[in-house]
Amino acid sequence: MLSSWRRRSSRRKHILASYGTPEWAASYARAYDGSRSESHFFRLRLQLVQDLLASCPGGDLLDAGCGPGIVDKILLQSRPNDFRITVLDQSRAMVEYCQENIGGIGEVRPTVGQLEAMPFGDQSFDVTLVLGALEYADAKPAVIEISRISRLGGLVIVSMLNPLSPYRFVDLYLYQPSVRVIKRFKRFLSRSTSTERPYELSATGIRALPVCTLLRMMRQANLKPTDLIYFDVTALIPPLDRLPPFAGKVQTARYETKVIRGWRRFMGTAYLIVARHSG
Repeated sequence: MLSSWRRRSSRRKHILASYGTPEWAASYARAYDGSRSESHFFRLRLQLVQDLLASCPGGDLLDAGCGPGIVDKILLQSRPNDFRITVLDQSRAMVEYCQENIGGIGEVRPTVGQLEAMPFGDQSFDVTLVLGALEYADAKPAVIEISRISRLGGLVIVSMLNPLSPYRFVDLYLYQPSVRVIKRFKRFLSRSTSTERPYELSATGIRALPVCTLLRMMRQANLKPTDLIYFDVTALIPPLDRLPPFAGKVQTARYETKVIRGWRRFMGTAYLIVARHSG
């Protein structure tokens, strides 16, 4: 048990060291406007969440794992009087960037904290968004916390990378590890004596869950799934998606071809679960 706690503590420290700086927060925000496949992924997820919230009347909303607060800024712009927004992230830099990014558009309640132990009372929120954050948390206690802070009948929207898709399997287990090995080898060859190298993770810190695992966790926590959507459907694998001829096709792909519930769903690089707190 002690070793498990040490592993979680070490993983959190590594994640914050790499992703918890003002520079990273700004870089994350700029990624939404870029031309890479990651930018297309972010925009696609953002559009999907906006569509799902279109029929929601509003209320107290928590953006858990808010990052730079892109979705919150858009909601405040498009529906200024509908949502009272609280943002939470384990990175203080992300929370501060989120506040600055929203600026004079509206107000959010900023909170620094962990998904596994959120500093909110029971049944505090009508809507809970967890987008691109559960992969960096200890999923089971985080899902229990999501249920605890959601009101009875409250809407919960959770996104998760799909580790069983061809794209994510290659990216997480082949491409990214290869890139890290090459970087370490280059540093070794450079024989640099500098002690000021930027901190780098030996791994991404991401733990992507198969859909059956996350669905089971949510049901056990009294979160009743009402919809399951796979998105960012692609036949490409890294690094092909980064090459100009293929990247252009990714950018021009129609929304309808990238969001799916049918038989091609296993090709989606991520999935999104919509649920209600059933008490």
